[in-house]
Amino acid sequence: MYETVQAILDEAKETLAKLKEPDDIHKLRVELLGRKGKLTQALRGLAALPAQERPQAGSVANAAKTELEELIGQRLRQVLERQHEARWERERIDVTLPGHPLLPGVPHVLAQTRQQIEDIFIGLGFSIAEGPEVETDAYNFVALNIPQWHPARDMQATFYAGPDQVLRTHTSPVQIRSMRERAPGIPLRVIAPGRVYRRDPADATHLPVFTQIEGLVVDADATMGDLCGVLLEWARQFFGPATRVRL
Repeated sequence: MYETVQAILDEAKETLAKLKEPDDIHKLRVELLGRKGKLTQALRGLAALPAQERPQAGSVANAAKTELEELIGQRLRQVLERQHEARWERERIDVTLPGHPLLPGVPHVLAQTRQQIEDIFIGLGFSIAEGPEVETDAYNFVALNIPQWHPARDMQATFYAGPDQVLRTHTSPVQIRSMRERAPGIPLRVIAPGRVYRRDPADATHLPVFTQIEGLVVDADATMGDLCGVLLEWARQFFGPATRVRL
């Protein structure tokens, strides 16, 4: 019994020293300590020994099992550590090398266009007005004289967020809010840029959400000539001074 256990232990030490892969170490563990392993079978042979020899033999066998488990665990840690070091060396980054240049990001083309339009109108004396994208029916339809029977109110044309709430179908509610915030008699010049929502089928020229910009001038001295002048000046600044515009 003692010779068998010692032979298993010596053979295991010799084999472990040669193994360099974790899978091979796990395989050896099963061969030695598994249900059908060599040491497991040897421990089962204790029942065949005389009763007076079993305690000492069992102590020796259990000590061998403990030692074997420690040896396997130690060898596995060594192999994993060496593999980790090798991988670290293989994948190590040389921080002295020059880095890759980072390309700066740019605003989205819609954001650039909106900013350009806003800058032009600010130069023409307008201010920027904004409002909520989830609007009430009162601001989106009623205050703009859109009757109840108007097709724009249909579920097929408008996104409803509640009984009296819609995703705004235009930025015109911002005009209403701007006028109500301004005392009567004070001139008003604003543009209302922002996203609006309509139930348009998505295709090459339509999406359910798009950007709209509209302007509002309220002044006792404002004329149709002012409207034409603003539109012409904006078109020339946006598309170029040689742009021909027909009103």
